[in-house]
Formats: sequence, C-alpha cells, structure tokens
Amino acid sequence: MRTKLDYPPVGVRDVLTVMSRGIGKNKWLTVGTLGLFFVASVSDIFVPILYKKFFDTLSLEGEKHVVALVLVSIIVSVLSLRVFRWVTRNVALLGLQKIEPETMARLRQISFEYLANHSLGFFSNNFTGSLIQRVNRFARSFERLADTIAFHFIPLGVTIVGAIVVTWFYTPILSIIIMVWIAVFFICNYVFALWRVKYNILIAAADSKTSGVLADLFSNQNAITLFATLPFESNRFRNVTNEQAKITRTTWNINSTFDAIQAAIIFIAEFFIFYFSIQLWEKDAITIGMFVLVQVYIIQLASQLWDFGRIVRTVFEVFADSKEMVEMLLLPHEIKDVPSASVLKVDKGLIEFNDVVFNFGSTRTILNRINLQIEGGEKIALVGSSGAGKTTILRLLFRLYEVTSGHILIDGQDIQHVTQESLRKNIALVPQEPVLFHRTLIENIRYGRLDASDEEVHEAARLANCDFIENLPQGYNTFVGERGVKLSGGERQRIAIARAILKDAPILVLDEATSSLDSQSEALIQEALDRLMKGKTTIAVAHRLSTIRQMDRIIVLENGSVREDGTHDALLKDSQSLYRELWNLQAGGFIADSDEEDTISKDSK
Repeated sequence: MRTKLDYPPVGVRDVLTVMSRGIGKNKWLTVGTLGLFFVASVSDIFVPILYKKFFDTLSLEGEKHVVALVLVSIIVSVLSLRVFRWVTRNVALLGLQKIEPETMARLRQISFEYLANHSLGFFSNNFTGSLIQRVNRFARSFERLADTIAFHFIPLGVTIVGAIVVTWFYTPILSIIIMVWIAVFFICNYVFALWRVKYNILIAAADSKTSGVLADLFSNQNAITLFATLPFESNRFRNVTNEQAKITRTTWNINSTFDAIQAAIIFIAEFFIFYFSIQLWEKDAITIGMFVLVQVYIIQLASQLWDFGRIVRTVFEVFADSKEMVEMLLLPHEIKDVPSASVLKVDKGLIEFNDVVFNFGSTRTILNRINLQIEGGEKIALVGSSGAGKTTILRLLFRLYEVTSGHILIDGQDIQHVTQESLRKNIALVPQEPVLFHRTLIENIRYGRLDASDEEVHEAARLANCDFIENLPQGYNTFVGERGVKLSGGERQRIAIARAILKDAPILVLDEATSSLDSQSEALIQEALDRLMKGKTTIAVAHRLSTIRQMDRIIVLENGSVREDGTHDALLKDSQSLYRELWNLQAGGFIADSDEEDTISKDSK
C-alpha cells in the first residue's frame, strides 16, 4: 500500500492530451471554428493594402471625378472585407460557445470519474476542498486556453506573417526591421515566461492549499465553536492567506516590471521603423500609401504584441492550473480490476481469509497471517483492543486496500479477480457514523438500490424502524442537510439500516452500528439489525460486547492475529481467555476504544 503519493511528471503535451479528451465529439467543430477565426484574421491583412492603394490614388493627378470613382471602389472593397470578417468571426463565436461549455463539462466529468476510483489512501492524503478547486480550475483553464488561441494567438500569428510578407513585397528593409523587432520581443517574452512558470505553479499550489484549509475549517465548524478556538483558527487561516498574498504580490510585481520593458521595446521599434521609412520616402523609395500601410501594420502589431506577454503568461498559467489535476489523472489507480476480472456470484456467502498479511507502508504490519473461515449465513463478531486489526479486515474485504499477501475468497472466488463493482454490490454496510447526501430522505434510502420503487423504500424504512419520518413536515421529501446534520445519530443510523435492507446483499458488515447511542435508539436499531441479519453472512465489529452475545462466533484479534475463536459462553468459561478479560474490564458492556484507525465509515465518505 502506498503511504505517499508519487505523482508522475506532467508536461504541456500531457495537459493538451487530457484536454483533447474533453473536446471529444467536437473535434471537427473545433478545427472548423479555429479555421474561421484564422480566415477572419487573414481578411484584416488585406485592409492595409487597400488603404495604401487609397492614399496612393488620392495623391494622383487627374480628373477628380475619375479619382473619386476609384476611391469609392476601394472603400467598397474595404467594407466587403469588414462584412466578411464580421460574418466569419460571429459564426466562429457560435461554434466556440458550443465547444467551451461542453468541453468544460466533460473535463469535470472525466476528473470526477477518475478521482472517484482512486483508493482510500488517495483521499486520506488530499483535502476535499483542494480536489474540488483543482477540478474546477482545470475546467476553467480550457476556457482560458481556447479564448487565448481564438482571440489572441491566431490574430497575432496571422498579423505577424502578413505584415512581414506584405512589407517584404513592397520594401524588404522595413520587413527586416519588423522581423528583428518581433524576434527580440519573442525571445524576451519566452525567457521571461520560462523563468516565471515556477511562480505560476506556486500560485496554483497556494490557491489549492487555501481552498483545502478553508473547506477543512468549514467542515469542522462545530468543533471550532465548541472548543472556542475561533481566534486560533482565524490566525492560522490568516497565515495561509497571507502566504498566498505574498506569492501573488511577488508575481504581479514581476509582471509589472516586464510590462514596462515590453512597452519600451515597442515604442523604440516604432521609432526606428518610422525613421527608416522617412529616409526611404526622402529617396522616393516608398509612397505616402506605403507610409499608411506600415502605420496600420505597426498599430496592429503593437496592440497584439502588447498582448503577447499576456498570451504567454496565460498559457503558462493554464499549464500551472492544469498540472495538479493532470497529475492526479495520470496517477495510476492503486486498486483496479485485473484485465480478466469476472463478476462475483454469491450463492452461500462463504468467506475465507487465507494467510492474509497487510502492511501499512514497508515497515508497519497491521495483519499477520490471518486465517479465518466464515460459513454462509453465519454471524461473527470481531473484537479486540485498539490496533488489533478489526477495521482493516473490513477494508480488505471491501478492497479499499489490497492485501500484501494471501487471499480473500467469497464462495471460492478470489476477490482480487472479480470486479470491484460486483464485489461491493454483494456486501451491505451499516457504518458507525453514516454519512448522508444533502438530498431528500427517500433519495438517501433509495441509494441502497437505485431502481427501488417508492413502496419498497417505504417498506425498508418501516423495517428499519424509521417511524420518525412520518413526523417530519415534508416526510420522505425532507432534505437532511449536508452529511445528514439535520438528523440525530440514531436517525441517521436507521437510515443506513434501511439502505442495507433495501440493498438486500447476501453479505452484511456492521461497523459499530450501535455505539454511542442512547438506550432507546439502541433498542430500535438492534431490533432493525436483527431483521436485517436474517439469512445473511454477517461480520460485526463491536466494542460494546453486550450487543454481540447472540452472534454465532466471536473472533478475538490481538496484534493483527486471531487469538481466540468461539462462542460467547465458551470464551467466558476459559479462564485464560482475552475475551473474558475484556468482558470483565468493560463498564456496561463497552470497551473504551477508538480502533486502530478511524472507522470504515469515516474513510469511505
């Protein structure tokens, strides 16, 4: 099992490859749309040529009527080009307005589906808020990149090539000056952009950290209130935001400095171009119209080259914003189906742990050669002190972790050779702390089986003793709040049981399903659990030993190994039994224990 996430190196090509997956079926529409932006930009190249012709004609001697007709024909040509550009650009905009939102939606979907298949360890190592921020920032990065290409990069490229080619045709020396100007400008911007990319990555990382810390604070708002630690947390959050502000301020100062250098390059180049133009005009090497042509090109180039620095910065910012997300999309799933994985078929529900070893990292052994057989329909309980390995056994059964060695079989089928979906569909879980969606009660219960009818949902709720639903103002249509905060612990527990009843899986896992509840709630839940367990292979983790007396067998774990295996009565009769010692030590049937790790429900949210 990985204890540290080693992300693969990500380059520009990787980012573009993932973005192209988001474009999907709009590939040819994207090509056509960018082609229309290109055509619209090309039309702008011919307008200065017409202006040159206009002013050259204006300076000719002859009948004014004839000259006027020529001038009118020229401005009609200019109008035609403007209309053509207007039409093609607006058609291209319609295409872009279809491509961008659909691609952003697909990138979010791709990101969600891939991240959702990462392992428990992945989510343990990442803030939920940071993951959300990275998904959204990645989608928005495509919008920024597409806009930059369509509105800035294509027009700039066309203007540069067009200005150089046209001026070379009329006056090569001016074309050479323009080429030198552009080359110096590009080299300075490229060097600066390479140097600045590290700051873009720092800004993206700082933004993700701020979002993650903020989400963590909001998630634990109740603890902040109860422990009266708002001043401490406020100061801690201030340090995070101040660090982000510091990095942002440094980057903006660098940008401002380079903008000043960029402006100097532009007006110096403009001076030299006009200086040499005057020299050429003095020698009758160029006309007044050529002055106009060069002036228009310089205005276009100066405006677009000024934006070039921003284009480069945007591209590198897009890369920095996308890099974190693409790293996660290229990170191989720690737990995945083998190529020949079959669908799990459960007839009896026989579960076997054969020489199962599980190491957390390379040094810490959690389970050491566990051998355990649970017959179909048998009900067993796992007990033991903190760190014994109870919760780890459940996680391995669900394949939230992979075994280090050994095998887990269900009806003779190795769970590593069946699909994860079919495995989990055959196991129902009632966790210690059920986490509900911010949806209605009927939707939360139906989550056990999405195709269940309303009547089946109501019956499952009745069997789970969810009578409290009838007293709610909106009944089954009541929204439960984020993570189910509007319900009490006992009510959430009964919703979880109703889900399990509706799922009707042949294997049932109870992870401290009755802990930390009042006596009345526990009685209702225990009654519902008794109904749920009928005919199912059941594995229950319990600290309150009084709740497992009716189990067929009790498995006592110690230091990652099975120490004892027997019925409640048999284990109590053994004077050397660890179970007897635990029973005598507990107060009211409860072992003060938080388990070797958080419960499976906490890490499976």
